[in-house]
Amino acid sequence: MTGVPASASGGSSGARGATGQAVDGAPEVSDPAVAMEARHPRGGKLAAAAVNQASVWNVANLLTMLRLLLVPGFVALMLADGGYDPAWRSFAWAAFAVAMITDLFDGHLARTYNLVTDFGKIADPIADKAIMGAALICLSYLGDLPWWVTVVILGRELGITLLRFVVIRYGVIPASRGGKLKTLTQGVAVGMYVLALTGWLATLRFWVMAAAVVLTVVTGLDYVRQAMVLRRRGIAERAAALEEREA
Repeated sequence: MTGVPASASGGSSGARGATGQAVDGAPEVSDPAVAMEARHPRGGKLAAAAVNQASVWNVANLLTMLRLLLVPGFVALMLADGGYDPAWRSFAWAAFAVAMITDLFDGHLARTYNLVTDFGKIADPIADKAIMGAALICLSYLGDLPWWVTVVILGRELGITLLRFVVIRYGVIPASRGGKLKTLTQGVAVGMYVLALTGWLATLRFWVMAAAVVLTVVTGLDYVRQAMVLRRRGIAERAAALEEREA
């Protein structure tokens, strides 16, 4: 293990090399990609890339891929038999629920077990917006949800994503508690609309969706404020660094 002296693990006084043998003057190597490069200098970069690429197939990314695959299945179930059959809508709700649950777990697993990859960083937000966007568009297409609600929610999501990319040179806008509550409320509201509810449950889902829309707008404005503050701070820090360099 990294950082354990060779003498403590029964080895010689030298550090462990890439092969696990004690080699005088060689730093300990625990990364298999680095070990491959040490053993095969000519093909080291290619071997290291192969090891790193294999890490893409971890449980967090597999859950993200599952969520992406659920999108067309959800749309097919949602629109089956004209889109108003309670049984098909129940199956669609089950697919949507699975997608929302995997959304909760894949990010947590990636951060907890150090499974964060470039693929996951790109695919995870795409999967989130794909399943939510598909549900909202289907609901509006079927006449169950006003189109302006779909436009507000999707417009906010796409706008904030673009805003993050614009200000990323100055820093990262962290996810807020309000943003997490917004995501949860949206998921519950959309899930209730996917189901063929009647009576007081149909009334309840209206108010849950109203709360989701309010949180969507409020948190969106808060992200814009944070982006402006982050940009001003970044510009000020760069200007100060430039002045120090010229002084």
